[in-house]
Amino acid sequence: ISYYDETNGDLKYATNASGSWVTTTLDSMGYGGLHSSSIALDDKGRVHISYYDDTNGDLKYATNASGRWVTKKLDSKGDVGFDSSIALDVSGKVHISYHHDVKNEDITLKYATNASGRWVTRRVPSGPVGFTDTSIDIDSEGRVHISYYNDEDDDLNYITNASGSWVTTSVDSNVGVYNSIAVDGDGNVHISYYDSTNA
Repeated sequence: ISYYDETNGDLKYATNASGSWVTTTLDSMGYGGLHSSSIALDDKGRVHISYYDDTNGDLKYATNASGRWVTKKLDSKGDVGFDSSIALDVSGKVHISYHHDVKNEDITLKYATNASGRWVTRRVPSGPVGFTDTSIDIDSEGRVHISYYNDEDDDLNYITNASGSWVTTSVDSNVGVYNSIAVDGDGNVHISYYDSTNA
């Protein structure tokens, strides 16, 4: 479990892998993990966490893949990293969806990955969006699938690069916050979300 310690403003991690619960502070530099964190495990049980550093307005990443905990700043271009979601592909490469860029007045969906061997961050061409929730999953072919809530049109949207270029689909209207996505073994997409209109 990755979570935010509101009392101390820290990103923390808890696990019962040893048979009893152990908690570890991963980032105590100030408000790490605020506005949610996201966690994924690779096939060796190593931990990968994406989170927002509220003090500096950065998207950050924490992992113990090397045998010790390391935190890394991935994106500091503006005020970025809200509502990040992390997923690993079959090769163990990391993929993160996130949003927000207040300083540059460019509020948009963004994507970070180290699939090429180095970290790359990019805007996803989803059009202008407001404050959004994002969720990401990777299929067995390494293709990216992201669900997100577009506050501009109040819709649940889905975007993927499965065709070789990014394609956006509106899935449902006037709904979509707190969404979560998963792709099954046949490449079919499944999304759960909240309908605020009907509660």
